[in-house]
Amino acid sequence: MAEAADRARQRGYRLHNMSIPARPLEPALYLVATPIGNLADITLRALETLAGADVLACEDTRVTRVLLDRYGIVNRPFAYHEHNADEAGPRLLSALGEGKSVALVSDAGTPLVSDPGYRLAQLAIEAGHRVVPIPGASAPLAALVGSGLSSDAFLFAGFLPVKDKARRDRLGELAAVPSTLLFFESPHRIAATLAAAADVLGTERKAAVCRELTKAFEEFRRGTLGELRAFYADGANVRGEIVLVVGPPEAKPVPKEADVDALLSALAQEMPMGKAATEAARRTGLPRKELYDRLLARKERDEG
Repeated sequence: MAEAADRARQRGYRLHNMSIPARPLEPALYLVATPIGNLADITLRALETLAGADVLACEDTRVTRVLLDRYGIVNRPFAYHEHNADEAGPRLLSALGEGKSVALVSDAGTPLVSDPGYRLAQLAIEAGHRVVPIPGASAPLAALVGSGLSSDAFLFAGFLPVKDKARRDRLGELAAVPSTLLFFESPHRIAATLAAAADVLGTERKAAVCRELTKAFEEFRRGTLGELRAFYADGANVRGEIVLVVGPPEAKPVPKEADVDALLSALAQEMPMGKAATEAARRTGLPRKELYDRLLARKERDEG
């Protein structure tokens, strides 16, 4: 521990032209949230952890180096990402086993949110090591509070599938969830995603496209899914990272069984079962799987 204390004192970090020594860290895997754009969105605890860790693992050493240089941290980052996880993961676990402190950061935001750090944390816990979260910036939470949509209950659903059918199926599964939905999305797919969301979730459902959060060109474009679909379908020049926030569905009265059966029967004559179930879920608020199962049972009865 004395050796760790000496190393920490030699490292430290710089804040407002003041050099601040880092305290030694206890052996553990530290999951450190880093800024999602504005480098000032870093906590003092995060700086102290990045400076004092025996091993600093990151997604991209070039990206992390920019943050370290900003705050005068001389700790050398070690690459850990999805392409080298099988090789780098055991090395990090070995360091933990030797009683060292290991800090893990992603390129931006909180580690383990849509990145390979989940597996490392899982293995560390299984091996009996401490896992310590160092909270901070989070793109989904920044988008949620800036969107103006309900934050009483929300579901972060990560990235939607790339292929249109799979994307629509996933949206259909989430259509009736009584919570605000949050998705990561890329600039070149946002138009297609909004088109699918408007079709599956309804054009009147409120949403917000949150782009370049905390950066110089931060933008919140709010409206209904129909309005947002129309805006981005016109070829809007979209750049930067995006969080799509979709408000919860409006409460609907529970439909009568006879009305649901009539709707399913009519839709099944116009479109395939999967699309019929998705459309029925949008109109009734009932779970898509339940409606699909009813259509399948109907088909089996008719064929039997």
